[in-house]
Amino acid sequence: MSLNRNEKAAVVTDVAAQAAKSQTLALAEYRGLTVEALNKLRVDARSKGVYLHVLKNTLARRAVAGTPFEVAAESMVGPLIYGFSEDAVAAAKVIADFAKGNDKLIIKGGAYGGKALDANGIKALASVPSKEVLLAQLLGLMQSPVSRFARVLAAVAEQRGTPAEAVVAEEAAPAA
Repeated sequence: MSLNRNEKAAVVTDVAAQAAKSQTLALAEYRGLTVEALNKLRVDARSKGVYLHVLKNTLARRAVAGTPFEVAAESMVGPLIYGFSEDAVAAAKVIADFAKGNDKLIIKGGAYGGKALDANGIKALASVPSKEVLLAQLLGLMQSPVSRFARVLAAVAEQRGTPAEAVVAEEAAPAA
């Protein structure tokens, strides 16, 4: 079923609005996937905040014209599913993870930061930990010296047989 001119304009407007607020575009060929598999991919994408849509390539090119994703226009050939995400790695991660378990989904490319990415670039982007994981790792690194210091103080207090609070007060007192 083809779309009339107004419906096409609405699709282009919708995709352009999504592209304007996204950081990443991931493209994958879905030829041979069952409807059930596509629905599973869409549910997974929706849960991770990824806008996933099957589009006509001409409409997609019009929608990304003038955006940082315009560089991926050369990759927009064949039956493609388009994944846009505000999170820098979410779209790439959703598509790459699904492609690992389903050989019919073939990663074609995408764009990030105004640069076109090939299939290996999308896979590399997908391997980057998410923002939440990176923040947790940073917090762990920041807490590490403090927790080590607390363990050292507790060990010194245990060795001396005094309460840890007394060791802290003794260490903090200026030398006379």
